Amino acid sequence: MSTSHTKTYVLVHGAWHSGRAWDRVVPPLTRAGHLAFAPSLTGHGEKEHLLGPDVGLDTHVADVVGLLVDEDLTDVVLVGHSYAGMVISGVADQVPDRIAGLVYLDAMVPVDGETVLDVIPMTGQLFERAADSATPWRIPPVPEGPPPIGLFGVTDPADAAWLRTMLSDESARCFTQPVRLADPAAAAIPRTHIHCVGSTPEGLTRRPVPATQPNGTPSRVWELRSGHDCMITAPEGLTELLLKVG
Repeated sequence: MSTSHTKTYVLVHGAWHSGRAWDRVVPPLTRAGHLAFAPSLTGHGEKEHLLGPDVGLDTHVADVVGLLVDEDLTDVVLVGHSYAGMVISGVADQVPDRIAGLVYLDAMVPVDGETVLDVIPMTGQLFERAADSATPWRIPPVPEGPPPIGLFGVTDPADAAWLRTMLSDESARCFTQPVRLADPAAAAIPRTHIHCVGSTPEGLTRRPVPATQPNGTPSRVWELRSGHDCMITAPEGLTELLLKVG
């Protein structure tokens, strides 16, 4: 729970990653006097053994809702990176009273009924690569590309090697299950969009942000010069922006 001086951040990783992706962001947030949680979603990190074809977007929404309820967290700044834009949208719809702000970090911003495949049709190429495998429901991470694309925008060899240690397959159901956004109370939650620019091709994980938020106020969009995995490549700059939210 947050006080007037303390914020509570819940940092939700994107597809294929784990909660360790935030290891360079959690310490400076806590040193600044705030609470920070970085859970691994089902099928990732310490929960990798739970991955199965039945794991979907609803599973990951339930993971985060469960954390908020079990820890009795309120006034939460809920941050979703990449795919987790889908997750935090679903969480906000279920427990809007616990959330003070949503941060879409180079993230997908869906409308009711959309899937990842709707938001980013090019994701279908990953299904094609997995189709001939013995387990076509397992979607391997996006292949590493040449600079400046690298591995999710990470090009430093040491950082890329560290990132590889936390990557694992995603269930196809995470990309095909639609998000349900039915509670009008969620529209009142302030939103901040942080776009990573300058190092990775734009448009891979997000669409243009509308001029106004669902609550009618002007959209707040910040830019961070970084690769897509900015929590790894630009943790100081990201932390500075997150401290401004609220």
